[in-house]
Amino acid sequence: MANATINNINIQMDQQQQQQQQPTVRRTSFSQPKPKVLRPFNTSEVKILLLENVNETAVKAFKKQGYQVETYSKALVGDELIEKIKDVHVIGIRSKTKLTKQVLDAAHNLLVIGCFCIGTNQVDLQAAATKGIAVFNSPFSNSRSVAELVIGEIITLARQLGDRNREMHQGVWNKVSKGCYEIRGKVLGIVGYGHIGSQLSVLAEAMGMTVYFYDVLQIMPLGTAKQVDTLEELLSVADFVSLHVPELEETKNMMGEREIMGYMKKGSYLLNNARGTVVHLPALAKALQSGHLAGAAVDVYPKEPAANGPHFKDYPDLLESPNLILTPHIGGSTEEAQRMIGIEVSTALIRFINEGGSLGAVNFPEIDLRAIREEEKVVRVLYIHKNVPGVLREINEIFADHNVEKQYSDSKGDVAYVMADIANVSQEDLHKLYDAINSTTANIRTRVLY
Repeated sequence: MANATINNINIQMDQQQQQQQQPTVRRTSFSQPKPKVLRPFNTSEVKILLLENVNETAVKAFKKQGYQVETYSKALVGDELIEKIKDVHVIGIRSKTKLTKQVLDAAHNLLVIGCFCIGTNQVDLQAAATKGIAVFNSPFSNSRSVAELVIGEIITLARQLGDRNREMHQGVWNKVSKGCYEIRGKVLGIVGYGHIGSQLSVLAEAMGMTVYFYDVLQIMPLGTAKQVDTLEELLSVADFVSLHVPELEETKNMMGEREIMGYMKKGSYLLNNARGTVVHLPALAKALQSGHLAGAAVDVYPKEPAANGPHFKDYPDLLESPNLILTPHIGGSTEEAQRMIGIEVSTALIRFINEGGSLGAVNFPEIDLRAIREEEKVVRVLYIHKNVPGVLREINEIFADHNVEKQYSDSKGDVAYVMADIANVSQEDLHKLYDAINSTTANIRTRVLY
């Protein structure tokens, strides 16, 4: 038994020595197959029109794709806009360019619109959809910038910095402490606990504030924030009320005289960095001038000038109000936010142009298919059509002579969208396939990528 044990030990030692002498095999990460670069068979180049100083990150992303890019630093209007949009495949705008039905009717080649901002109310979304034009925006990229602005406004209001700054510029030295407060220990009420509201919540708690929020949805709070059941309850307990809701019929004038004078605490503050229609501005001016509110900050307005300059003349009552911060819709106007918006929107537009994916579109069915691999002999059919009965049967009859590798369809309102990858399509079949689909009665727009 002793010899057997010794032999076993020797065998194990020999095995260990052999393993040590063998070269170490390094494991490499799994290499993903490269996606095939698709191109439209009937479009020689893609023309991009970017207005209103869209960030350079977007310009670089489009040029990297080989697109033809034309940029303007300002918004275009009227005949100039109609003339410029006639031949482009993509237009990128911010908040001042108005893409009405009349403008879109002139855009014969337009495939997609990029709103390099949060809002999309400058675009006739329904008119765009019925023409097969998808619209993308950037709902979240400026969240941090807006949240930081609100924190700055809260401190500025609590210390009356706006009034002191104006007085100093007028040569008046007015060193006072009455009515000036720290924000530590105060209650912040957030109306709308989305991406901006929740980030604001975290920043405010870090500065010692107690946070309550109201939202129409039940949302998991961050930190120690607490959700309340009604807007009225929130207004009655908050020292500062910050609004972060979308522009909807339900939110129009949601802060009127009843809410401001009736429910908000005397000596509290109201901040609107959401949408201009959310606050009834005459009621706000009345509350400030009567002393019911100790201060307010407004960054958005029901009617905003189309260009920079001495155009802000529609709200004279506000200009006479004490401790009021007025800013020209700059909530997301930071270099960081604009870079992120440029990246986010350009990425969505490139994906839609090159692959047909519409995830994130605000007016359009949201569908996508996995990328086609380099070795696959597949064409991708993108079929935008009227949402009426019988279309899928008709389109699948056209596909019947081919092998459908994968297919996805969805609808939104009156518009539906089909993506299908078809294998082993010859050049001759490619034209026949396109012509057959394009001639269907429900067709809005057909593209084939190969």
